[in-house]
Amino acid sequence: MGVVVAKPAFLSFEQPIAELDSKIGELRLVHDDAAVDISEEITRLEKKSRQLTKEIYARLTPWQISQVARHPQRPYTLDYIGGIFTDFHELHGDRHFGDDTAIVGGLARLDDQACIVIGHQKGRDTKERSYRNFGMPRPEGYRKALRLMRLAEKFGLPVFTFVDTPGAFPGIDAEERGQSEAIGRNLYEMATLKAPIITTIIGEGGSGGALAIAVADTVIMLQYAVYSVISPEGCASILWKTAERASDAAAALGLTARSLKEMGLVDKVISEPLGGAHRDPARMARSLKQALIEALVRYRGVSFDTLLSARQDKWLGYGRFKEMESQERKE
Repeated sequence: MGVVVAKPAFLSFEQPIAELDSKIGELRLVHDDAAVDISEEITRLEKKSRQLTKEIYARLTPWQISQVARHPQRPYTLDYIGGIFTDFHELHGDRHFGDDTAIVGGLARLDDQACIVIGHQKGRDTKERSYRNFGMPRPEGYRKALRLMRLAEKFGLPVFTFVDTPGAFPGIDAEERGQSEAIGRNLYEMATLKAPIITTIIGEGGSGGALAIAVADTVIMLQYAVYSVISPEGCASILWKTAERASDAAAALGLTARSLKEMGLVDKVISEPLGGAHRDPARMARSLKQALIEALVRYRGVSFDTLLSARQDKWLGYGRFKEMESQERKE
């Protein structure tokens, strides 16, 4: 895969793990030059580190999961494309205004199946983050995605989308070019697109910026990804007038994979390697590839009428149980 990490970066709640990792690193340096064999001590500390990581990750709060979802070393769309698909040929431009590098997409193969792949793309360093606009698409990004989806429909190809964005770009230039119309158009078109659509939430799934490429037949979510109508900081700023209460907002939003699966908004949750996808990107890619293949198999031989009927029933059914509950109270 494309992620090359020389030294792991640790989040604030992972500091006990970071301290152990530092000790292990020091012992390895000593071990190379020492006459005394300290390999057993290194093995003991490595085992202790794994156990500590298990304990910490077993009790993560929604806010801490949000931090893992945003981890700077977490695999991005192009990393998964490189690890899962072959023969990827990126296509550029929306044929209206220009190309948006916050969304990447093109033709590829999943095993022997030709397909269209689309996803948000963030950057790893300052230069690339600026180039990718921090993974926040402008209207031309969503129109490029729609152009590729129509290409999939024309040639009978399945569509795989990867969601990882804090939200659509809110700048004045994006609004001038019709940001809300572009998002709304994608929602409308995806609801009736005659092609199987399989979406994976790989990191952040923020508001309409995420949903614009996520109206799918199957929605998969990684264990430590998040998916919500607004970021925890944005929610806290609105409700409590301060972003410092982001942790409270994260708990209230129900943005974790576990919560969303319980509510029926996500079809499948894929477990991540111990410590998150960034700890073992290759293993994460293998697990996700298997899930994508299994999801695609379910749509082979399914007619478009059946596919669209099921997709529309799925999305129109969200929230229906609340209406039934209120109706029962009235009776």
